Amino acid sequence: MQWSYPELRRKLTEVGLWPQGRMSRLACYLAALAIALFALEKLLGLFSLSWGEHLGGWVSFLAFLACILFFILGFRWVKRRILWRLRNRLIVTYMFIGVIPAVLLVAMGLITLYGLGGQFAVFVVTSETDAQLRSLAAVNATVSSELAAHLERGEKPVPESLAGLIKRDPAWSRRQVCAWYGDKPLPLCNEYHGDSIAFPGFVKSKFQDLVRDHERLHLRVGSSLEVGSNRLTVVTSEPFDKDLVGKIAEGLGEITLYTTGEDQSPPKQQAPATAGAKDKTPVSSSPKHTSGFVINTTDNQRAASPGGPRVLHPAFTVGSMPESTASFDREITFGTPLPVVDWENGTSDKYGPVLQVTTRPAVLYSHLFAALGEFVRGVTYILMGVAIFFAIIELIALIIGTRMTRTVTAAVADLHVATRHVDRGDFSHRIPVKSSDQLADLANSFNSMTASIEKLMLEQREKQRLENELAIAQEVQDQLFPRQTAGLESLDVHGFCRPARTVSGDYYDFLSASSHKLILAVGDISGKGISAALLMATIHSAVRAYSVENLPQMREPVAVGAVAGAGRVMATWPEGIEVSPGALLGLLNHQLFESTPPEKYATLFVGIYDGRSRTLTYSNGGHLPPILIGKDGTVRRLEAGGTVVGLFDGMTYEEDSVEMVPGEVFLAYSDGVTEPENDFGEFGEQRLIELVRENRNLPLPQISQIVTMAVDDWIGDKEQPDDVTLVLARAR
Repeated sequence: MQWSYPELRRKLTEVGLWPQGRMSRLACYLAALAIALFALEKLLGLFSLSWGEHLGGWVSFLAFLACILFFILGFRWVKRRILWRLRNRLIVTYMFIGVIPAVLLVAMGLITLYGLGGQFAVFVVTSETDAQLRSLAAVNATVSSELAAHLERGEKPVPESLAGLIKRDPAWSRRQVCAWYGDKPLPLCNEYHGDSIAFPGFVKSKFQDLVRDHERLHLRVGSSLEVGSNRLTVVTSEPFDKDLVGKIAEGLGEITLYTTGEDQSPPKQQAPATAGAKDKTPVSSSPKHTSGFVINTTDNQRAASPGGPRVLHPAFTVGSMPESTASFDREITFGTPLPVVDWENGTSDKYGPVLQVTTRPAVLYSHLFAALGEFVRGVTYILMGVAIFFAIIELIALIIGTRMTRTVTAAVADLHVATRHVDRGDFSHRIPVKSSDQLADLANSFNSMTASIEKLMLEQREKQRLENELAIAQEVQDQLFPRQTAGLESLDVHGFCRPARTVSGDYYDFLSASSHKLILAVGDISGKGISAALLMATIHSAVRAYSVENLPQMREPVAVGAVAGAGRVMATWPEGIEVSPGALLGLLNHQLFESTPPEKYATLFVGIYDGRSRTLTYSNGGHLPPILIGKDGTVRRLEAGGTVVGLFDGMTYEEDSVEMVPGEVFLAYSDGVTEPENDFGEFGEQRLIELVRENRNLPLPQISQIVTMAVDDWIGDKEQPDDVTLVLARAR
């Protein structure tokens, strides 16, 4: 069927394909001209005519103009066909006003969160590295003080001088300590099997940084101080290797260290990753250029060409990627250069290593908000409520109609009724949900919020119950302390304890063993709170059981003041049973060691006062040494004994015996008396001694009141940091 030109034009006009305006006709003419020139260019190319090559520029120019005109025409057609209805106009307006800016903001936020997440991951790693440097600095300071003391006494330092530090610190096997007196090395580096440390001439006072030495990275600290006529320089070093970075990577993710070097050794086969971890080895063999470095992702090229960029190759990869907790819990990979000091000259190395951390947002979230607990959940609910509120606004702006208005009105009414229930304290009310739109989601969120508030109320009541139980525990503990002063004719005693919390971890007791003998016990439990109070009750019962019912005794009677075995002084009971405070501490130490966790221990002073001979036989298990203040103000400290009880098994405790003259005051206290601080420092033992010395002639309860008031004045408005315990006795 053949159509004439008018008929063809009419048909194309009916379907909207015939250009009606001047712009549309111009666009069609330009497109047709570009097609014709393109065909002519190809035809001339078949005959190898050179001037046909110049048509390519005109074809591109005309095609570009035609595309611009067709884009304008297409926008006009969309505007005329789609945006003719007001509903669609409002939708498009909302898209440009609300949706597109929101998408851009979310995109900017995600990019920002990605950068902040990566920076935080790197910050966690660098913070752990700084903490390790501070630990090395503390060790270095201790070693410097130890060596300086040896040199000042004229002794020659030997490796055995550090035996005590090595025994206490399990990480010492990875560390190397070298020292120089003047420019001569001291014989301390032989204990470490590795490269020796060169003398750091650039260390003038203190040094603490990551260094490169013998093409290896080390965490290294150094200090230099004047000792005699020369300078003592001490350097402590620990390799910045796979083991150290692996400890940092635990619970964080995967850490890869890229370093520069001239190592031409063949590539090593890496160990397989842990179960469930992905293989992170890059497969590309072409190095990546970044900031003057070439990051070589394979091991077959270790060094850069002379004069070119330095090559960064992966030294090691430690850690493993945690499992994803949600669909949005994607991997975050971030790298940062590490500042390195060249150990040969002390200058900064601009080609330092690069640390790459790969982790997940859930891991960073747990590190960042670990200490906030339920507060973060509350903030999340608030943000969710705000998001839902804006979602409702978006919905209202997008859908205009009576049905939506009725739906919104009904939802607001339901919320109003629910808030009235909440205002009356009825958190059990729930909004009925009959649909599955955003308003229903709001109702579910409100129901979730009221359920959470109801749960918080239950937790509040549970907390009140626990507080009541603690109050009962405090009353029970008060009954454990001596209710009446069990003094002797020749000895007045007084005790006072004020807990820092509801219950106390301090302990004191007076036991009348006979008409002329009295047992005094003063102790301090590690920690505070209910756990310390329970251990205090255990010690209280054990001391009374061992002292009254099953007295620790020796096989052969020993007179008062005599020595039994390795210097053990015994006190004699009227019945012939001889009790040893040291043996009592030994039994108690064994019991606590067997029945308490390893981190729990106590300090305990036990003394037995004989009123006939006015002799105090005692043994001190790691407690602050009690003090005897004479009538003339002289001070004697009761220090014989041993270490704390409950920490090590099989310990023995020495004893001693002192005679108390009439008027002499016995003073025992806990660290809660001497260690409170203010802007002027600690309260201190000397201030306590001066207070008791000035008021030693007053009644013992009055002396106790003066001391506690002075401690309160010293603390001021601050919270009492520790339990305050004071035991006083005066010989008559």
